[in-house]
Amino acid sequence: MTESDFDELLATWEGNYKKGLLTFWLLLILHEREAYAFEMSTLITKLSWETIIADDNSIYRALNRFEEIGIVSSTWRESDIGPKRRYYRITHLGLQLLQAFISRNILRFNEEEIARRIQAVMADSSQEEE
Repeated sequence: MTESDFDELLATWEGNYKKGLLTFWLLLILHEREAYAFEMSTLITKLSWETIIADDNSIYRALNRFEEIGIVSSTWRESDIGPKRRYYRITHLGLQLLQAFISRNILRFNEEEIARRIQAVMADSSQEEE
């Protein structure tokens, strides 16, 4: 496998991983405070150490879908520097969903067996290239 093939394989894996995490980042932000869509893209980029960059259209589509299913709600507010902004907040159902996701997918990495395996992978430099 060439370095280019390796980079492409990693980019594909990371792309799929990142698409699935947009919901996590949006709900995590909204758990901390109400926010409008435009500022969320900057926050996601910052919080994810620039590993996830979500365009505004993706965020708007996600928030509209989330509002339809009841995991976020929104209100329009006046802005000091322009037109009204739509502020989103997490609902009780959204909080329950976020907690379940974290429990099933994030906290799993803290479990001793999984943490030990991850550490072993990161410490293993003995693998020869095939």
